[in-house]
Amino acid sequence: MSTETRSPDAAPAAPLSPGARRYALGMLLVIYIFNFLDRQIVNILAEPIKIELGLADWQLGMLTGLAFALFYTVLGIPIARYAEKADRVKIISVAVAVWSAFTVMCGLATNFIQLLLARIGVGVGEAGCTPPAHSLITDYTPKEQRASALAFYSMGIPLGSLAGMVLGGLIADAYGWRVAFFVAGAPGIALAIITFLTLPEPRRGMTKRIEPVKGPNFSEALAELRSKKSFWWISIGAALSAMVGYGHIAFYGSFYLRNHGEGLAALAETVNQTLGLSFGPIGFVGTALGLIIGICGAAGTYVGGILADRAARVNVAGYATVPAYAALITVIPFIASMLVGDVVLSFALLALPVFVGAIWYGPVFASAQSLVHPRTRATAAAVLLFVINLVGLGLGPLLVGTFSDIYGQTMGAAEGIRWSMVTFGGVGGVAAIAFLLAARTLRDEVVG
Repeated sequence: MSTETRSPDAAPAAPLSPGARRYALGMLLVIYIFNFLDRQIVNILAEPIKIELGLADWQLGMLTGLAFALFYTVLGIPIARYAEKADRVKIISVAVAVWSAFTVMCGLATNFIQLLLARIGVGVGEAGCTPPAHSLITDYTPKEQRASALAFYSMGIPLGSLAGMVLGGLIADAYGWRVAFFVAGAPGIALAIITFLTLPEPRRGMTKRIEPVKGPNFSEALAELRSKKSFWWISIGAALSAMVGYGHIAFYGSFYLRNHGEGLAALAETVNQTLGLSFGPIGFVGTALGLIIGICGAAGTYVGGILADRAARVNVAGYATVPAYAALITVIPFIASMLVGDVVLSFALLALPVFVGAIWYGPVFASAQSLVHPRTRATAAAVLLFVINLVGLGLGPLLVGTFSDIYGQTMGAAEGIRWSMVTFGGVGGVAAIAFLLAARTLRDEVVG
């Protein structure tokens, strides 16, 4: 019997039935929902944490951004390198257990340093999720469905944010912000076990029939990425888009509680009387924002994948032009949502930029996977995430918080956060330019 050999550039076969593929993608989506639930729950808890621990807005920005992002991004690359040759399911399982345990520890913090260290631990755990997950999804899925599959996985971002906002707000109202961290983190331990036992790893089925092939070393992988101009322009566009998204979501709760407190109280009272509920201010704004971010963001993410796959069938540059147009469309309605005086109108206006602002996920991640050879895909995902998260997640919340403190010295805390949010709303236009520059070379640089 002959033994099949495979070159480093050949994609692994995906020996999954349609049902198994659906389960695997669904399982990865659930994992990513918990990933973002544990990552984003701190945003709706920011105000009670600020009050109890006596923090400034820049410290909130550290907790929601830089402290998390620094370790998340730096560790993502070595974990991705390991994932190029190792069992990706085991890596993801350990990652889920680690970030869940540190989320629980956030609820035990009694000062800024302790909470900062716990958030760093969450970042360390979550570094092991997306690079191997992107590599798995690319193995599971036919090329022509790649953007849609990665967009489906990326729906975990808005859905996890929804869960974090709603869960965090309601539990914080009823039991306090510490209990919210406990409830968010504890289920992840069970999820880690289920992942380890049930998520398919295509490489396991290949080991007996395919001779092991050594993939490119890190220098070779970086050399491949350096040769792709479009990869770097896409990374810049995505990083700027992420700066807007992460910077804003970190302070949505604070913005509405500071600027629309009376309107929120009246609206919550109306809802409570009509539906027989008992919303407090944090629970109500968390639920409202969670529904907007979750429903509109998930819809935008899914639509973005479909639009990009359709555009790429005509011209693969569609992976860049679709997010470019989306970035431009977000600017005006977002700024309007920050400036209007009526809270209901503000929520309504916010829905459009949240929807359109989520379109970039699928196209961006699909383009990165298409620009490199199979044995470099996890590394490409990690480098892309390094740029996105170091700039977007690391600097977005920190800069919005810092500008809020600066503006607030003369305007007050409410107007300070409003104009900080408006200032960063215009960054979407710069992101669009970067995506359009990527579109010029993308078609010539695609590998498969």
